[in-house]
This record gives sequence, structure tokens and C-alpha cells, in this order.
Amino acid sequence: MGRNPMYLAAIAVGIHGVIHFLGIGVYFELIEMADLPYKTTLLGGAVDVGDVGIRIFAVLTAVAGVGFVASAVALVTDWRYWRELLLAVTAFSLVLTTFDWTVASAGVLANLAILAGLFVMPRL
Repeated sequence: MGRNPMYLAAIAVGIHGVIHFLGIGVYFELIEMADLPYKTTLLGGAVDVGDVGIRIFAVLTAVAGVGFVASAVALVTDWRYWRELLLAVTAFSLVLTTFDWTVASAGVLANLAILAGLFVMPRL
């Protein structure tokens, strides 16, 4: 992968990671967003995890966010295991975004695009 596409990929991955932090703001009731309302349910409202459960979920999404930002840095710095890190954090994020599909459907698609890129992109 050339340097410019790598930087673009790293920026996209980093932005995806930063978006994960919105869950902390909303589910800890620090901010209000029309597109990401506070709720205590997952799986399309089928499972009520309560206030504590949704905050745990928010922390897990923030962990994924940290993983994406770290993956972006690892990609730019050409860390030997950037691919494995990105694969692991994307799989973790895919599970989380699937649980919150009603508001994170774009995140599911972003995760699938990252996975496709990892599997289609030639080995570096």
C-alpha cells in the first residue's frame, strides 16, 4: 500500500474510533444527540440492560474506540502487528455495533468495510 492510501485508511479508521466515544457522552448522560438517544436497551429494544448495563456497554464501545485510534497510529507508524490489532478491534466493534444496530447501523457497515479491506488488501 502506498503512503497516501495508507494515510487515508488511517484517518478513516481513526475517525471511526472517535465516533465510538459518542456512546460515553450519551449513555453517561453528558450530551444529548437526536440520532443517538439515551436508552437502556440493546438488540432493537429486545434486551433491557438498565442504566448500569448501558454504561458498561458505553465503556466497551470506548475501548473499541481506543483500539481503532491505536490501530490508525499503528498503521501510520508501520507497526508490525497493525493488521492483527485492526482485525481484533474491528471484530469486537462489529459485535458491539450489532447489539446497538438501531442507532449504529452505519458502524456495522463501516466495520464490514474495514474487514473487507483487510481481507482484500494485499499483505504488506
